[in-house]
Amino acid sequence: MLRARPIHFTSRLEPWVELLEALGLVATSEARDRVEFDAGSGRLALQRVSHQQSEPRDGSTAFGVEVGVLEEFARRTRDDGTRAAVTESAQGETVHVTGRDGFGFFAGQAQRAADGSWATSDKADPALAVVATWVSPDVDGSAQELANIGARPRTADDESATFTTKNGGILQVVHGTAPESGDLAFEYDGGLEPLLERLHEGGIDARIDDDVLYVANPDAVGGSAPASIVIRKPAPGK
Repeated sequence: MLRARPIHFTSRLEPWVELLEALGLVATSEARDRVEFDAGSGRLALQRVSHQQSEPRDGSTAFGVEVGVLEEFARRTRDDGTRAAVTESAQGETVHVTGRDGFGFFAGQAQRAADGSWATSDKADPALAVVATWVSPDVDGSAQELANIGARPRTADDESATFTTKNGGILQVVHGTAPESGDLAFEYDGGLEPLLERLHEGGIDARIDDDVLYVANPDAVGGSAPASIVIRKPAPGK
């Protein structure tokens, strides 16, 4: 079991909830400072942080996944050549995975649906997929790490590689000077114009340019986050 599940940190939780609901995600777990959403493919967690200069996470996204049995996932990942160890995090027991470029991310414990399957909510827009991004100076090496955790290669070139996951969501590696998590993004396997109309009906500022949907980022108000969230159509045949 493997699914994309990045965590987005924000001091503007409520505007983010409104945005995600307009996009067609469905809240499946809510607490005071954390809300988890199902997309048609993949999951996304929103984590509230304070709006202070001392909080560098505000407006950032942490690359992450969720898995079925933590110990088994860690063992298989190690057997395939990637460092992985079961550990404790703020969210409980998890697996910490470390890439050869030094980048580390968490694989959290997935929760089964009411029917006992690993499916996401059937109320979420089935065309929308969450994209988690790993920025790395070694695209080939980091792509191999994703293959080692069980992700399925989809596209690759000198600057990037994308993967699907068995239980939903997209993982991608893009070239950068330092290993870190990249910006949150989405794919939409449907018409962008109807999605744009739905966003406008929800009071969300958005536009389409060159077949890419750009949605106003609630975190951009503070000036420390990208102005837009990018939603692309899947590559032809993918």
